[in-house]
Amino acid sequence: VQLQASGGGLVQAGGSLRLSCAASGPTSSSYVMDWFRQAPGKDREFVTTIWSGGATYYATSVKGRFTVSRDNAKNTVYLQMNSLKPEDTAVYYCAAVSRIFIASVKDSGKYDYWGQGTQVTVSS
Repeated sequence: VQLQASGGGLVQAGGSLRLSCAASGPTSSSYVMDWFRQAPGKDREFVTTIWSGGATYYATSVKGRFTVSRDNAKNTVYLQMNSLKPEDTAVYYCAAVSRIFIASVKDSGKYDYWGQGTQVTVSS
């Protein structure tokens, strides 16, 4: 599975961005897809998970502001980010794994495939 993330950019606080992650490869539409982010000098941080059937799970820090969705026909996952804050500034990565339990979704080591990352910068 190959992942290609896009959609990052510079936005003012309170603004919105939509990230996309296009997946290619056999059975990629059945994979569990995640978004992680990494700010300078910090560890990679879990953002959200979406299972193939559409169930979702969010980090507390983004719940209510970010929405993850997927279009299995297009093998693409989206992350709609609203009410952005300067602390959301990071490189955002999409990741994929064939299966994962909810107790493990925040463990970046559980994911087999990673996109190249896209920079999101939120100015105050």
